[in-house]
Amino acid sequence: MILPPEQGSVESVRAHRAEVLSALRAIRDPQARFQWLVERARTRPPLPAEGRRDECRVTGCQVRLWWVQTERDGRRWFASDSDAVTLKALTGLLAECYSGEELEVLRREPVRFLEESGLLRQLAESRRATVLRVAAAMGE
Repeated sequence: MILPPEQGSVESVRAHRAEVLSALRAIRDPQARFQWLVERARTRPPLPAEGRRDECRVTGCQVRLWWVQTERDGRRWFASDSDAVTLKALTGLLAECYSGEELEVLRREPVRFLEESGLLRQLAESRRATVLRVAAAMGE
């Protein structure tokens, strides 16, 4: 299993993201790719209670989705959870692959990463819109 960097350098964050994207691209079958992502989500620990506050909920989402972002030393850190496994999987992937990244990169990269992974094509329109809204908010 590919593990995220632990409070590592920006370079290690980027290397981890490239490794995850490479693993996703290597899985040719779209269903298998999505299943790989869902299995990763099932192994993630739930978001602690302090992250499940109403102010952390993503608005406009039909299910409960929590998104937490903090900033330290010019870098952003993310965590997420959801009642819907697809949203837990995709927002968790964003949190895993972009925690520790600089704001400048976050303004342009997450949406492109999702498109390059091929995962967005498998989502219903409402789920796709929610994930893209979260990705865009990462750089605000």
